[in-house]
Amino acid sequence: MLRLRSTASSSATEARLGDAPTPVTSLTFKDHFSSRAALYAAHRPDYPDSLFSYVVSLVRHRRTAWDCATGNGQAAVGLVEHFGRVTATDLSSEQLVHARRHPRIEYREASADASGLEDSSVDLVTVAQALHWFDIGQFYAEAQRVLVPGGVIAVWGYGDPLLDTPALQRTLHTFTRGKLESYWRAERQILLDRYQTIPFPFVEVTRPPFTFERRWTLAGLIGYLRTWSATAEYVAAHGTDPVVEVEADLARDWGDEQNSRPVRWPLYLRAGYTAD
Repeated sequence: MLRLRSTASSSATEARLGDAPTPVTSLTFKDHFSSRAALYAAHRPDYPDSLFSYVVSLVRHRRTAWDCATGNGQAAVGLVEHFGRVTATDLSSEQLVHARRHPRIEYREASADASGLEDSSVDLVTVAQALHWFDIGQFYAEAQRVLVPGGVIAVWGYGDPLLDTPALQRTLHTFTRGKLESYWRAERQILLDRYQTIPFPFVEVTRPPFTFERRWTLAGLIGYLRTWSATAEYVAAHGTDPVVEVEADLARDWGDEQNSRPVRWPLYLRAGYTAD
């Protein structure tokens, strides 16, 4: 049974299944995605089964997992296939409203450094596509606190998408690294550096390389581009949608817009154990 801290000072507020999460007004965090939460839910890719199989293979017991900064639950829904219960937290109530429900996933509004979980209460802590937005030291301290002795932490993210022809890839790269380049937040470089430039105070394991692929129509890819924080920053600065132009450019080389094409991402993972 998952144990939750009952102290009055906890910054976590519960978002039970079927209920809208209670807003948190006393906390600040880097929220670049709430305004596009519905797009995020519809167009962000799920993670490959091979990733979850590998991460789960490291864990001694499969009782409880904490998915931190869950967003709409893209990682939580993969984890719950392997664990008795998953607590999935995020500080964005708007993201949690769009999360995918499951009877063994409890969505809670909480910060990365104040989960509301009891000491030594979870077997696995995960962060997907979000570690670079955290105060990393404070999050690591919280992960150490809530993990059981010998528990596992796994953090991962993915880089820029790769398309299947040189012409399409040039167009996408020009958009990502040209038009949007100055609108990416500095923290994203931590992700592009594969999380290798930050501390990782755990007993790290050697992990295999991962990539993952989805087949999307042009509309699916365009929806994904609109989930990016840099796209939102561009719209805020200019009042126009930069994706309209790249959609037209991609359409020239896509073929039938209803045809699906492979979209691939490199996946960056760090994983390790706490001390016994």
